[in-house]
Amino acid sequence: MSAILSIEHVGVRFGGLVAIADLHFDVHEGEIVSLIGPNGAGKTTAFNVMTGFLKPSQGEVRFRGTSLRDLPPHAITRLGLARTFQRTSVFPDDTVFDNVMIGLHRMGAAAGRVPVIDALLGRAAAGERVVRARAEALLEWVGLAGRAHEKAGALAYGEQRLVGVALALATEPTMLLLDEPVSGMNASETRVFVRLIRQIRERGVTILLVEHDMPMVMEVSDRIVVLNYGRLIAEGPPDRIRTDPAVIKAYLGQGSAARQAAAAIKEAAHA
Repeated sequence: MSAILSIEHVGVRFGGLVAIADLHFDVHEGEIVSLIGPNGAGKTTAFNVMTGFLKPSQGEVRFRGTSLRDLPPHAITRLGLARTFQRTSVFPDDTVFDNVMIGLHRMGAAAGRVPVIDALLGRAAAGERVVRARAEALLEWVGLAGRAHEKAGALAYGEQRLVGVALALATEPTMLLLDEPVSGMNASETRVFVRLIRQIRERGVTILLVEHDMPMVMEVSDRIVVLNYGRLIAEGPPDRIRTDPAVIKAYLGQGSAARQAAAAIKEAAHA
């Protein structure tokens, strides 16, 4: 398999603080890869570098062979690399459908897809029908078609995160970065989301995710990359990561949530 995303010896420093030190790994086309580590390991910082929200102090990120170092986030999205964020950002007083429509219109405006001449000649109406159909298809894809006309603020937190996934998919990415996608979801919602991740991959989208839910990570990942204090400490398939002493030690040295994650890793090793 060829690498679709390459992290090439990336480092990030904030003054004297080293957030990431010499991070290097590849994601191959068609994979589901998880980036894990205790709180403060540098996972979200790495995501921000990959998507242009943060410039690395050293090294670079390549997407399909193109360096992303000097590209702004919107240009990276146009290349086919999209992301979601830890926090939801829905318009709570608008319907779920209107939230997706707003997002699609913003993307269209940013890409210059509705020229003034089209509006003057009435062609914008046909474009609007296409956008509405696209919004309906996206909501069907993420399982929110039945909630389309409810206010987004009335959705559960996990469902609001699905709106963010729909907006990321609206850019028609070839690779999707998911930042803690099942945070706030119960066990049933997480199972549904795992199926969604697999469906997204089946449609040809490569996936890199940051997640703290260890059972979910072990179930869905082809490979796992582990960070601790900004450094790569392990990389490999779930079976290898489950029994890696450095990974278990990294989690056991943290707080109660991390110790629970370590216990989940160890339990998975004996499952």
